[in-house]
Amino acid sequence: MGDNSGATYTAADDLLLKQFFAEVSEVERDNEVNRILSCFKLNAFEYLNLPFDSSIDEVKKQYRKLSLLVHPDKCKHPQAKEAFGALAKAQQILHDPSEREYLLNQVNAAKEELRAKRKKQLKKDTASKLKSLVDEGKYEQEYERSEEFQKQLKLKVRELLTDQEWRRRKMQMRISEEEGRLKKDEEETKEMWKRKREHEEQWEGTREQRVSSWRDFMKGGKKVKKGEIRPPKLKTEDPNKSYVQRPVKRG
Repeated sequence: MGDNSGATYTAADDLLLKQFFAEVSEVERDNEVNRILSCFKLNAFEYLNLPFDSSIDEVKKQYRKLSLLVHPDKCKHPQAKEAFGALAKAQQILHDPSEREYLLNQVNAAKEELRAKRKKQLKKDTASKLKSLVDEGKYEQEYERSEEFQKQLKLKVRELLTDQEWRRRKMQMRISEEEGRLKKDEEETKEMWKRKREHEEQWEGTREQRVSSWRDFMKGGKKVKKGEIRPPKLKTEDPNKSYVQRPVKRG
């Protein structure tokens, strides 16, 4: 016989869901829609109402549960569709390895900041410091599981995600500005080459006219400009001589 524990588990899970939804009132559905829509937009864990250390399987189960709870076909809230879409986007982010890693990196950074702050506080509180040393870290582990720490962590993650998003948008704005400048330079260069090409075409188009004018000029000889005085021509006594001979004065 094959192992059908997975199918049994799924069937049992479906039965629990049906029982749960049978007990859910319209008010509870509306409250869940309002909760989802009030979530911090950059934190997918917050949309699914899950702790940061949740597994992929836990994400799947929670998404199925909440998506059925606020499904537009079952929930009469006017923004049920928007809440349903927000849940779908959140679970997609948490299923994406790079997106999930980015979020968890911010969570770890937030934890480190809170731990450093906690360490400074313990230095002032000798009793807590001694207890922490005696318990070999268990004291701090218990504190990090506390509701107080989880609230601080949630707020610190919001702060870091907001800062990263602001940096990303500023960088995107700079990239857009640079792309705009490069595009403008490219357009100006294209316009310059276009004008140059048009000038060359015009010059080539008048080539025959210029050549013809030059030929006429060469045939007609150099014309005397207005006001210009030419030197007198010297005549020779011997027309057979090829050189110019000055006239001989006769007494």
